[in-house]
Amino acid sequence: MDANYVVAGCRPWSRAVFDDVIARYPGRWEYVGRREDLTLEHLRQLQPRFVFFLHWSWKVPDDVVAAYECVCFHMTDVPYGRGGSPLQNLILAGHATTKLSALRMTADFDAGPVYLKRDLALDGRAQEIYERASALAASMIPAIIERPDAPVPQAGPVTVFRRRRPEESEIPAPLATSAGLYDFIRMLDADGYPHAFVDRGAFRYEFRNARQESDAVLRADVRILRRPDPS
Repeated sequence: MDANYVVAGCRPWSRAVFDDVIARYPGRWEYVGRREDLTLEHLRQLQPRFVFFLHWSWKVPDDVVAAYECVCFHMTDVPYGRGGSPLQNLILAGHATTKLSALRMTADFDAGPVYLKRDLALDGRAQEIYERASALAASMIPAIIERPDAPVPQAGPVTVFRRRRPEESEIPAPLATSAGLYDFIRMLDADGYPHAFVDRGAFRYEFRNARQESDAVLRADVRILRRPDPS
């Protein structure tokens, strides 16, 4: 008898990889895209074998984590990089590659045992990296379902990332190279994220689609908005 599975995701790229790839896997699959639908009552109706979280911006209720085998995909080589804004913190730290870690969720953020890890490149815009990570997570799901062994506890020194705030998307004055500016713009360049910006007078200048043409030349698309409160 086929098992039931749930995939939770709050971004368009999560839904796309669910529809195109995951929903075709053996079993019965359901997608949850809204925070209010991820409840213990709803999951009891579905009785999923696993609940997979592709990209989820909210804390999962403790009763859900306790009742079901919940699996998240975290964009660091845990225990390094537990916590918020992993992509941005990795790029700011100078990483060109990372691991996508599939974790069993626990009451502590990103501290659960590891099912498996896969290499993930950090080149390109944030949107491209998130889409690549979602496709990679989808490819890891069958291996997690088929593994007879339990996930392995994390080992090694713990490094915790702090979740970035929207105001930290302002381009910092100390950036001294076009390469550093390129990284800052691209790490924030995804739908639904606060893009890199500078404020000048009554206007905000938002930057996307950065292209590094040479060591001295950087091109980007700029959207100019009137600031609601330029004071």
